[in-house]
Amino acid sequence: MIEAYTVEDVRRAEEARLAEVPVGALMQRAAAGVATACARVLGERRSRVTGARVVLLVGAGNNGGDALWAGQRLAARGARVDAVLTAGSAHPEGLAALLAAGGRAVDATAGAGAGAEACRRADLVVDGLVGLGGSPGLREPAASLVAAVPATTPVVAVDLPSGVAPDTGETPAPHVTADVTVTFGAAKPCLLLPPAARAAGRVEVVDIGLGPHLADSAPCGPSVRRFTLADAAAAWPWPRATDDKYRRGVVGVVAGSPAYPGAAVLVCSGAVRSGAGMVRYLGAEQVARQVLAHRPEVVAGAGRVQAYALGSGIDPDRDDAQRERLHDALDTGLPCVADAGALDVVAERLLAADPVPAQLLLTPHAGELARLLTTLGEGSPSRADVEARPLHHARAAAAATGAAVLLKGSVTVVVTPDGRAVSQDGAPSWLATAGAGDVLAGIAGTLLAAGLDPVTTGALAALVHGLAATLASRGGPLAAGDVAAAVPRIVSALPDWGR
Repeated sequence: MIEAYTVEDVRRAEEARLAEVPVGALMQRAAAGVATACARVLGERRSRVTGARVVLLVGAGNNGGDALWAGQRLAARGARVDAVLTAGSAHPEGLAALLAAGGRAVDATAGAGAGAEACRRADLVVDGLVGLGGSPGLREPAASLVAAVPATTPVVAVDLPSGVAPDTGETPAPHVTADVTVTFGAAKPCLLLPPAARAAGRVEVVDIGLGPHLADSAPCGPSVRRFTLADAAAAWPWPRATDDKYRRGVVGVVAGSPAYPGAAVLVCSGAVRSGAGMVRYLGAEQVARQVLAHRPEVVAGAGRVQAYALGSGIDPDRDDAQRERLHDALDTGLPCVADAGALDVVAERLLAADPVPAQLLLTPHAGELARLLTTLGEGSPSRADVEARPLHHARAAAAATGAAVLLKGSVTVVVTPDGRAVSQDGAPSWLATAGAGDVLAGIAGTLLAAGLDPVTTGALAALVHGLAATLASRGGPLAAGDVAAAVPRIVSALPDWGR
């Protein structure tokens, strides 16, 4: 499990750790990690460190000190290192060490001109502008210096990309976009959360000995978690030799309509291909015929069910029969995945004080979440608002509904009513295609039917869904049905990948 801790929790752990080690020891360990990452990037780009032009963007705090000490190590290996000072002052010991190693300092406080030219000519830029104490966004001259870095120049961020919000992952402009972020002690929430996760690039965690102290500094545990392949292999509901189809889980599917029959096919395919013991389809006869034509193992009609996948391809305002089926499923109190049209029905029930299942996973995209919050009277956010502050709005929806909320996106976030969050990354951009969310709903339905809780269900479904898309895509376009077809290969490989 990858775990991220809030700024406050990390600071308390750092204070406890600093009391145990000599002065400057943690900074030296951090700087060594940054220098190692920089050398690796330079090796990938130009095969050597010697002669490379490295620019350090340096703020006044310890983040800048980490960058300066890393620069000293790179200069000692033959790199040409320029430290562009953005605050008029810098970590004194780190700056002195860099200058002694042959590095150069450029004061950008009188204007970003000289520093900007160095940025344009750099082989590598190290972002040491602001760390955990920084406010979102960048002020001058830092903003102009960051803008001067060519898009093709690799950037290594120290602890986190400067300008992003550390605890929420929001990215008010301007901010740094890094290729690699070297973080210390533990991941920070912004490195796992959208949209900042896209600004972090590859994340490398340098151990500085905070582990024993994090449990004391964060009694409620990590702020954000991410399931790894090993976690997925351990949590996946593998069938036992004694299991029959009912013990493996029966998924009831209320999805699709005469206007959108494909949604029903895709939800059922996602459920079948992810290992449901049985899938029951409940819907119009003409849609059921199409489901059976594609998935003859699906049973059309009511019967025993352990969990439901609801709402994909349904407009409850135009399909009274499916609307009634959605209400019937929610009335059972069984675990449910609510997607698309089912979100409107859930909101309707909440406003009417009608019960919803205790084990409920909502799976909106940003536009659907904005509509849900507006319907429930939780402000009137737009889709763009949700995309800019996904964690905030997902938490608001979870608190308002009492359900787990899986907010779909390039980085998926699953949150609980108490604010705990899981994020999953790794899906290709090609997954933004019609019907992909229907397959995800089917996978989630299978996991709920097998007895997993909604948060674990959401995290595992997102992880496997993204990996299946990557396998199906192979770098090119894909269709939603391709994702469902790839799911068995991903699930079967989990034990090997998780070792």
